[in-house]
Amino acid sequence: MGDSMNDESSSFYTWHGRRLSKHVHDNVHGNIYLDPLSLKFIDTEQFQRLRDLKQLGLVHLVYPGAVHSRFEHSLGVYWLAGVAVNTIKACQGSELEIDHSDIQTVKLAGLLHDVGHGPFSHLFEHKFLPQVLNGSRWSHEDMSIKMIDYIVDEHNIEIDSENLKRVKEMILASYASPKSTNEKQFLYDIVANGRNGIDVDKFDYITRDSRACGLGCNFQFERLMETMRVMDDEICYRSKDYLTIHKLFTTRADLHRTVYTHAKVKAIDLMVVDALLEANTCLGISTSIQQPEDYWKLDDSILKTILTDPQQELKEARDLILRIRRRDIYQFCNEISIPKHKLEHFKDVTPHDIVCSEVQKAGGVTLKEEDVAVCNDKIDLTHGRNNPLERITFFKDYDCHEKFPIQDECISQMLPAVNQDMIVRVYSKKPELVEAVSDAFENYQLKMFGMKAQVHATP
Repeated sequence: MGDSMNDESSSFYTWHGRRLSKHVHDNVHGNIYLDPLSLKFIDTEQFQRLRDLKQLGLVHLVYPGAVHSRFEHSLGVYWLAGVAVNTIKACQGSELEIDHSDIQTVKLAGLLHDVGHGPFSHLFEHKFLPQVLNGSRWSHEDMSIKMIDYIVDEHNIEIDSENLKRVKEMILASYASPKSTNEKQFLYDIVANGRNGIDVDKFDYITRDSRACGLGCNFQFERLMETMRVMDDEICYRSKDYLTIHKLFTTRADLHRTVYTHAKVKAIDLMVVDALLEANTCLGISTSIQQPEDYWKLDDSILKTILTDPQQELKEARDLILRIRRRDIYQFCNEISIPKHKLEHFKDVTPHDIVCSEVQKAGGVTLKEEDVAVCNDKIDLTHGRNNPLERITFFKDYDCHEKFPIQDECISQMLPAVNQDMIVRVYSKKPELVEAVSDAFENYQLKMFGMKAQVHATP
């Protein structure tokens, strides 16, 4: 895999450029060459913090090999961003007027896109913070922007202010934020593509995560990298690559289903969120998220702090981490996939919903909301319930100057009619309550759907 991306004929680096660069060997892409400006960012304590953030959070407790870090991923995205923009330059450079500044900003955007990421993958941002911030919005992309400015100021990095502005805009491009220029909009599609979801960030993490978890990956991003073409300021793809692009989205969805939202992974996630909530007042975890000078000190080691700090205020949190270490995790009761006709108006299932559906039995227990944990996991092809391929523009061949969309029915009748799953999983926090929680969940399904939607029998 690394060989094709490092082919000298690609002219990705001149001999002079490589002589000025430092190289590291990556287990996915082979040799990665780090240019002098990028090294100024890499060799800071703020960027080195990414070594202490596991790319997949707590997944390694189920898939032991998944211990790779956001540091590795960031170097990978940096490299692929450079390959992408240099590939386009090699084919269309004079036509598109791609210059050294364009190449440098795209590479820096790839390098720094996750520099503001929180601990434990997306759990910190999407599960913990919403419960302590009272509705205020926080995102790791916004923190990445703050962190970049902080690094530049703190380490006196000399970088053109306009280029720095473009780097930050490229990181936020998935939100389709306004660009500072109307020129070369295709450059904003490379790292975080808000236009159609095809970007080198996905290329790297899909390949890297699959390898780390010991899973096969039959999606080959090199095919797309080598044949993409800019038309009307947009990156387009050959029509014959339609199924390759479809495989990109389905592989991502498969990873979500089998790895990121694995039933035991989610059980551990729930326990860590509960531990962080218990420890938040004592350790002031959420107070460190506003200013980069405080935030860069926060990483996955917070669990070790909770586990080893003897303060009495941390006992509840400490006990939860000990339970994880001893594999005494929340007990999985059952799961359902929400019927497709219910998806549009679906509201997250809560512990309250389950407790209110409890089946009272003579001499039985009375469930409390704190006895129940619920995961509502949305899995899609990156565009909600819509087909992401509807947003992609294709061309027939390199002699053709017309771009066009392709409808699924023109390709195959076997492509999915529904592009989103909503999986609801229910857990008992106490082993002795598994039966009661399972019965309550079963009753909830009967009330909501008039049927048992679960796959497995009640434990």
